[in-house]
Amino acid sequence: MEKKMPKLSPDLLRGHTETIVLGILHHGDAYGFEIYNTILERTEERYELKETTLYSSYKRLENEGCITSYWGDETQGARRRYYHLTDKGREMYRKNIKDWEFTRNILDNLLMTGMSITKGKAQISTMQGKRS
Repeated sequence: MEKKMPKLSPDLLRGHTETIVLGILHHGDAYGFEIYNTILERTEERYELKETTLYSSYKRLENEGCITSYWGDETQGARRRYYHLTDKGREMYRKNIKDWEFTRNILDNLLMTGMSITKGKAQISTMQGKRS
C-alpha cells in the first residue's frame, strides 16, 4: 500500500500567491495553466492553488505593472495567454523574497526554540535542569 503524502494547508502560504507567480515567471514567460502545473510539479502535488486564485493574481499583478500578458500564436488547440515579468515585477519579487527570508527567520526562532536542525530534520532536544 502506497503512503499518501500530506498536503500543505493553503493558509500557510496565503498572501504569497503573487510571489510564487513572480518566481515562476522569473525563469521565463509562461501561460496560466503552465504556471498552475509548475506549482503542482515543484510541490510534488502537495500544494495546489485554485485556478481562480491564480487568475485573480495574474490580473492584480498586471494591473500593478508587475507582469504583462500577450496571446500566443499556437497552431493547434486553444490560444494561450502568456505572462511576462516586467522590471517592476522583478523588483517586487526581490523585495518579497527578502521579506519572506526575514519572516522565515523570525518563525524559525519562535518555533524551533529547543530544537536542533540536523541534516534537514528537526530534532527536539530535551531540556534538563531546574527552573528558578
